[in-house]
Amino acid sequence: MKKIDRAKADQYFKEKNRYMAMYLVIWLASSFGVVLFAESLSTITLNGFPFHYFMGAQGSIVIFIILLYINAKVSDGIDKKYGIDESKNEQISYGKTLDH
Repeated sequence: MKKIDRAKADQYFKEKNRYMAMYLVIWLASSFGVVLFAESLSTITLNGFPFHYFMGAQGSIVIFIILLYINAKVSDGIDKKYGIDESKNEQISYGKTLDH
């Protein structure tokens, strides 16, 4: 298996961690931020429910699922950018040999 350069690996993990931090901030804002401002958001309605209630009941879960999908797509792009090929890693894990 091809080894990755230390500097390139550091850049890779720095980029992955930066996106992960951004996802966590979005998730925190959608889950707990709405609760902090529930009284001022109660004038906004969504599907007949106050916005803060909707976000607590369904909205934050939907946002979490959307963030999972976005994370998968962005991570695949980052992997391709740094030359990490998941199909080759999968072949190696099954014990198959690779032709270079």
